[in-house]
Amino acid sequence: MTTEQVRRSYDAAAAQEKWQRFWEQDGTFTPLDDGSRERRYMLDMFPYPSGDLHMGHAEAFVMGDVVARYWRLRGYDVMHPIGWDSFGLPAENAAIARDAHPADWTYANIETQARSFKRYGLSLDWSRRLHTSDPEYYRWTQWLFLRFYERGLAYRKDSYVNWCPNDQTVLANEQVVQGLCERCSAVVTKRKLTQWYFKITDYAQRLLDDMALIEGNWPDRVLAMQRNWIGRSEGAWVDFEIEGREEPVRVFTTRPDTLYGATFFVVAPEAPLASEIVTDEQRAAFEEYLEATKRVSEIERQSSERPKTGVFLGVHAINPVNGERLPVYAADYVLAEYGTGAVMAVPAHDQRDLDFAKAFGLPVRVVVETGQPDPAETGVATPGDGAYVNSPALEGLADKAAGVAAITARLASEGRGEAAITFRLRDWLLSRQRFWGCPIPIVHCPACGEVPVPDDQLPVTLPDLRGAALQPKGTSPLASATDWVRTKCPACGGPAMRDTDTMDTFVDSSWYYFRYCSPRYTEGPFDPAEVAKWMPIAQYVGGVEHAILHLLYSRFFTKVLQDLGLVDFPEPFLRLMNQGQVINQGKAMSKSLGNGVDLGLQIDTYGVDAIRTTVVFAGPPEDDIDWADMSPGSSLKFLQRAYRLAQDVASPVGTDPSSGDLGLRRATHKAVAEITESLDSHRFNVAVARIMELVNAARKVIDSGAGPADPAVREAVEAVAIALSTVAPYVAEEMWELLGHAPSVANASWPVVDPALLLAESVTCVVQVQGKVRAKLDVPPSITEAELTEVALADPGVRRALDGREIRQVIVRAPKLVSIVPA
Repeated sequence: MTTEQVRRSYDAAAAQEKWQRFWEQDGTFTPLDDGSRERRYMLDMFPYPSGDLHMGHAEAFVMGDVVARYWRLRGYDVMHPIGWDSFGLPAENAAIARDAHPADWTYANIETQARSFKRYGLSLDWSRRLHTSDPEYYRWTQWLFLRFYERGLAYRKDSYVNWCPNDQTVLANEQVVQGLCERCSAVVTKRKLTQWYFKITDYAQRLLDDMALIEGNWPDRVLAMQRNWIGRSEGAWVDFEIEGREEPVRVFTTRPDTLYGATFFVVAPEAPLASEIVTDEQRAAFEEYLEATKRVSEIERQSSERPKTGVFLGVHAINPVNGERLPVYAADYVLAEYGTGAVMAVPAHDQRDLDFAKAFGLPVRVVVETGQPDPAETGVATPGDGAYVNSPALEGLADKAAGVAAITARLASEGRGEAAITFRLRDWLLSRQRFWGCPIPIVHCPACGEVPVPDDQLPVTLPDLRGAALQPKGTSPLASATDWVRTKCPACGGPAMRDTDTMDTFVDSSWYYFRYCSPRYTEGPFDPAEVAKWMPIAQYVGGVEHAILHLLYSRFFTKVLQDLGLVDFPEPFLRLMNQGQVINQGKAMSKSLGNGVDLGLQIDTYGVDAIRTTVVFAGPPEDDIDWADMSPGSSLKFLQRAYRLAQDVASPVGTDPSSGDLGLRRATHKAVAEITESLDSHRFNVAVARIMELVNAARKVIDSGAGPADPAVREAVEAVAIALSTVAPYVAEEMWELLGHAPSVANASWPVVDPALLLAESVTCVVQVQGKVRAKLDVPPSITEAELTEVALADPGVRRALDGREIRQVIVRAPKLVSIVPA
């Protein structure tokens, strides 16, 4: 029976309870913040308190914890805070169902999650904990809103928005799926409301330009998604006269050189222009179409798969380059927010225009000869470059650039257009008609108009509404709190009304990471001196689903704060890591599918460390994990083996390893070097594999080699404990204690690699005779050419191949190659 088989097993539950208590009492993961070490800020996207932690949290938060623990071991002063994104609609719906206040559900869930986070062994600094629904926090959300308002970056306007009739609130485009509300599956309609916006479009070019600062440190797909969402386009404004309208209509196009191919004109149905120019004869048909359009999401409207629909408005536009009359249609494939909500249609060279032209029998005129078949016959548009045809002013020009320049210059000279740059990005609609959110600190006065609430009157706190009072009624529930709504104008003292919308919760999450630097600061949203010490964030971790909204909004906020002089950097997150999704049996986990996995039950069965190890070992952080293919039981067996190594070490603390087993020392230093490189490059699964190999190497020496007292065994097992602490902190703490060290292993130093021990003991030398491999020899790396030649010529296989022939030439590339050429 081996030593390993007689040792006691690792008690996961007891270790978890013991070390949670120690870490909390010791303040192990509170940063020193004294300047003695280089600071690094590691942050996970903070959670929403929807219930207890689930398998998705298990993956999302362990990846960041590996980084935070590793950096700490490397000698950095690490800040790794935690908080909750605690405003939001689910809490409000829960309060309606329970006849309670949203805060009751929210804060109860926060406490449940907090206990689970502590159990999960995360190296969090709990002293910086925050909740966005605390008045102490949203006071500063309101303060920031007012700074945006002062700079003209927060404004109100009337617009059509996605409206859920069930939840009775505005929805972002991303919250509408196939025309249905993603929360309740109600059919989404369009509704015209006066809404608050942030003018993110003012920062569109900077948001693009500053991607150069994070290129290579953010996933390429996230940057690509943001570039596409911002959607910079270069082209021209073109002015079209509309029959019966005094002012021309300005449209944007990236291809003004195709103006001769325009055969009709399209206006977004919800654009005010459509209602203005439609004739009396066509108005009834138009209004019917407009109502149908309101029931379709913008995402669906832009789908290339959807059949094209529209209605003739009874008027014509005049093409500014050839005077042709173009019929004007309202069609839902054009959006009111794109440019001016109107486009010139060139069906031969734009697929959506061609689909519409085919559906309505409109002419198709080729003006760029691309060498492809006629789109009128094939139904396939030809958007490429080529020779200009049917374009009198352009024929003979060499390329697209020349054509665009020529037409743009002509339009400018005639006062009918000009060169332009536009963006797909639209201003950020932040109004929400719900209760559980940050109140907008604006008062509406009949005499003074919009009046900001003075800073010294912040926060504007929420009234005490609960249960039925929160039921959707078509306006914000705050509107029913008449005592709260009625107030005095801060400017004139007369009667006024508070704004009854609340802010999109993305506003709360666009600046929370600044607050962590000084969460109790009372003179502003954060202490600029503390932010200067800790930020930008060295590593941010979260799902790719946040690529556009949260991450783009956070970048926008940071640039505004830089312009306000509150921070001195343009980007908040130096590096971004996306984690994958935990699925089960090939599908996302859900109650309806019955394939959910209870994280708490998994931990009860296998222990925290086994779950963390399983998640990390499953693959690269960005890959999805199918829990059906995972084996936490195998991870637990590995951790037991590692734990028993610490039980077996027989040499005292501080033993000089230099006299220990050389083979194990080489294995240890090679493993540490590879683990270091793997953690630096976020290949955490590879790091775990190398730890497993080192555990096996140490066990072999203990059981059938130099034995447990050999100094190299202690060196190897200490390296295992330190490296394993990044992934499995509880068992690592137990091992560190068994090895005779004072807690915590989190305070240990990362093992130093001896380069001399990374040199191979031997290398394989290939010996060729007439180009064919005749032998492979294990030789010392330092062997000389003469020594290598002698060894190669003495090899039996080489001698047989030569068969007594004279040797004309021997080519030696020590220590890896000998090539022999017989006479």
